[in-house]
Amino acid sequence: MSGQLKPAGPVVTVTLNPAIDQTITVEALKPGSVHRAKAVCHNAGGKGVNVASCLADWGTPVIAAGLLGTANAAPFEALFQAKGIADAFLRLPGETRVNIKIADLAANDTTDINLPGLSADASAVSRVRETVLELVEPGTPVLLAGSLPEGLPADAYAALTADLAAAGARVVLDSSGAPLAAALASTAALPHCIKPNRHELEDWAGRPLPTDADLLDAARGLRRRGVSVVVVSLGADGALFVDGTRALHGRLPPVQALSTVGAGDAMVAGLIAAFQQDGGLEDVARLSVAFAAAKLGCFGPNLPDPATVRSLAAQVTLTGLG
Repeated sequence: MSGQLKPAGPVVTVTLNPAIDQTITVEALKPGSVHRAKAVCHNAGGKGVNVASCLADWGTPVIAAGLLGTANAAPFEALFQAKGIADAFLRLPGETRVNIKIADLAANDTTDINLPGLSADASAVSRVRETVLELVEPGTPVLLAGSLPEGLPADAYAALTADLAAAGARVVLDSSGAPLAAALASTAALPHCIKPNRHELEDWAGRPLPTDADLLDAARGLRRRGVSVVVVSLGADGALFVDGTRALHGRLPPVQALSTVGAGDAMVAGLIAAFQQDGGLEDVARLSVAFAAAKLGCFGPNLPDPATVRSLAAQVTLTGLG
């Protein structure tokens, strides 16, 4: 059963620095102590891969592109086959990085240890760019997600955004630090949509943003710079959504989380799903918050059935902001 309201072309996700997520569950994490793991699982991951996985669960056709190491591509290939995700990744010699995530049941949080990954160069990114440009048509949502691999300049996403926007794609950028700053400082096209969390937005703004009013001011500043839709994720408190005419705060009551890993990626999948359905800001807010909440009840980059997600979307509380 598909979540789609009408036929649409595939979404394209681009993950230049994917990872295999090794999630280790412990009763209570105590630094310096020996732990006996209660469970361990491995998932093909990276922001764009996680988003593609959630979109596939919703029923959205999706093509995943980017860079993969040939030595350990099997988990990604298995995920793509299982979920019907079209594989447009470029293979490079070497291994895709492994990220260790320690899920602490007592604290209900996760500690991340991200290992080094592949190195890439301008030639590799050029080949990815050519692949993606062949896949897009006017209006196609293209997600550029995650960190950049070693060897690429900070403006790699800015250059990709300009090329894709010129082809008519709606670029959603979910990154942070120098790559996000470079994309937002570009004198060419800016992303159609970005989704920083509070810390990432503070890092870009160069100042604390303790209140909703502060966050809203920064988001509207990005709107004036040329970003059409700004979404600021706030964890358990939902998210702020700002476009050219409105600002909304969307939230659901807190839910018991099996795993918080990938909840932000699920939120990105939700806003892209709304874009695919030509939804307005309310639709974007409802699906984004619902996808994130639904993901909390699942291990790995997965969503429950679309009916469950739609039920959550109908329960999202939306508050207009001044």
